[in-house]
Amino acid sequence: MKFSIDEKIFQTFSGLTIGLIVVNGMENQGNSELVMTSIREIENRVRSNFTLETLAQNPKILCWKNAYAKFGGEAKKNRSSIENLCLGTLNGRETRHINKLVDCYNLVSLTHLVPAGAEDLDKMKGSITLTFAGENELPVLLLGEKEPHPPRKGEVIYKDEIGAICRRWNWREADRTKITEETKNCILVLEGLPPTTKEEIEKATEELGKLIEKNCGGQIRTEVLDGNKMEIEI
Repeated sequence: MKFSIDEKIFQTFSGLTIGLIVVNGMENQGNSELVMTSIREIENRVRSNFTLETLAQNPKILCWKNAYAKFGGEAKKNRSSIENLCLGTLNGRETRHINKLVDCYNLVSLTHLVPAGAEDLDKMKGSITLTFAGENELPVLLLGEKEPHPPRKGEVIYKDEIGAICRRWNWREADRTKITEETKNCILVLEGLPPTTKEEIEKATEELGKLIEKNCGGQIRTEVLDGNKMEIEI
């Protein structure tokens, strides 16, 4: 099994860096009070540093708005995962406990203002690619939706041999590969577009790897991909 990034993605989105974490044999049941306490602290920091107006113009949020615009994402309907997290915080909602792994990556995502996500490797088939959707992508049921819909041609998606596992880059993940308390093996991504640097993604990836190891155990492997290294064996 490989994880790869289509070269055309780098041609369109210059400066992209993807931090990867592969986790095997973790225990994802239960809750970490320390992680949830840390999330509340970061939420307070977000409320102190931003308003709804200033958040929209923050370079780490704006870069994703601009990226989405390049493949037809709708500004009010399709927001990056990090913008959604921050908007929820600014609107008075607390980031809810999902499971330990998701809590860990939400904490690091909010701390570094970068999108993050994860997929269950045991629910996938074949290799994973970050690419542009083609004309005949299969319908995919997304988290929170009742009916499956196919990705639109040209939108950025993560996909395996079955179909899309995350639509419109980091907008919404597929129900099929979601992380649950029963997940043992998974892959996580941290995504950076300029002005986020490769060094920032490396730091966030290392931080998240250590957080997962502390709270979920398992074997942890980290990698960082960019235009010079576009694929790895998982």
